[in-house]
Amino acid sequence: MIPVGLDEIRALGLGRLEQADGGAPRAPVTGIRADSREVGPGDLFVALNAGVAYVDEARARGASTLVPDDQDAALAALASLVRSKSSARAVAIVGSAGKTTTKDVLGVLCAPHTPTIWSERSLNNEIGVPLTVCRLEPETVVLVTEMGMRGAGQIAALCEVVRPEVAVVTHIGPEHLELVGTVERVAEANAEAVASLPSGGIAVVPSRARELDRFLERGDVEVHRFDPDDVELDDGRGRFSLDGRQVELELPFTQRHHALNVLAALHAYAALGLPLDHVHEGARDIELSPWRGQELPLPGGGFVVNDAYNANPDSMRAGLQALAWMSRHPERGRRSWAVLGEMAELGHDTISEHDRIGRLVVRLDVSRLVVVGTGRSMRAMHHGAVMEGSWGGEATMVDDADAALALLRAELEPGDVVLVKASNSAGLGALAQSLARATTG
Repeated sequence: MIPVGLDEIRALGLGRLEQADGGAPRAPVTGIRADSREVGPGDLFVALNAGVAYVDEARARGASTLVPDDQDAALAALASLVRSKSSARAVAIVGSAGKTTTKDVLGVLCAPHTPTIWSERSLNNEIGVPLTVCRLEPETVVLVTEMGMRGAGQIAALCEVVRPEVAVVTHIGPEHLELVGTVERVAEANAEAVASLPSGGIAVVPSRARELDRFLERGDVEVHRFDPDDVELDDGRGRFSLDGRQVELELPFTQRHHALNVLAALHAYAALGLPLDHVHEGARDIELSPWRGQELPLPGGGFVVNDAYNANPDSMRAGLQALAWMSRHPERGRRSWAVLGEMAELGHDTISEHDRIGRLVVRLDVSRLVVVGTGRSMRAMHHGAVMEGSWGGEATMVDDADAALALLRAELEPGDVVLVKASNSAGLGALAQSLARATTG
């Protein structure tokens, strides 16, 4: 981390600040952490929530400690202090789906060419984003951040800390409707990243998200649009068209919607002025984050797609369409399984959206639908599949992930492809790994 003085932090007046046991009075802080197990000399341990119980342990490890009066405000102030000492060019990645994948891809594409820091895992909120900014080093040239939102004003507040020059909106669709109400408000909240850009900034946005159009009228910001028609994906080889250039990359997945995230990352990479002729040097390190589309092998050339970290109607549709394509690809006759859990925070649209997904499974001719859970939303999904009409597949409702795993272990055949998708709250994240271990171990 860029060193900051303990006196600079004290001047911010953030709470109870105590120097490390035996520490030198003017020794700089060279790391800001929220996990007492990771701290050492030179670090500042910020005690979040129950972390106050570990303050003495952190000081014994050689760290200074801060028990903040307001933890969110304290983290924002600390990150702003560090950011003020850095000239890194920052990217803010927002949107209804695909943020983590786009962030991970952009980070590894940039890293071979310039010192780059990007968010770990899905650290995209008022805690995770400041902690990412606090990882800035003196030599950092590119900072890639992911920002989530659960209401108006949140992305704007995060952008005040990050100060992005490039904003990427991955997708606009129904997310957190229980909190924001409409897709138009989803667009408005995510557009705060575009509004935060300085004059001369660059916005990378999907071409088919018309809800964003009224937020893209700034004459001093350059807008780059990416379109699904600019992507071809065949057996993991992606072909991308952007700004009149053609780029080919080998990718570790076969799902088209993830390739669209790669296209968004390529536009941001180009916006940073990095060489498209050498982008393949980072592409070899692309790896999807856990539970976000990972493809795990199953016997007989089959595989399970673990996409159980997040789900909304648009991402669920994209996952199912990819499943249908993977099972019907020429020379790939195989059965397809959709193992689906609840899509959370859809508000008054919850029942209708789950019903629509059940019907879509039938229209896509997925071989087997396994509905995990017996609540109202999951009954609606099962009902939608049943009511859509007869098809060559079968819909089954099970109580929980254990029951789904037992069914799959009993009935999977060699070569089958399985999609496991749900919101994280549905608890299906470990199902895919368990299935892969059980059938290949």
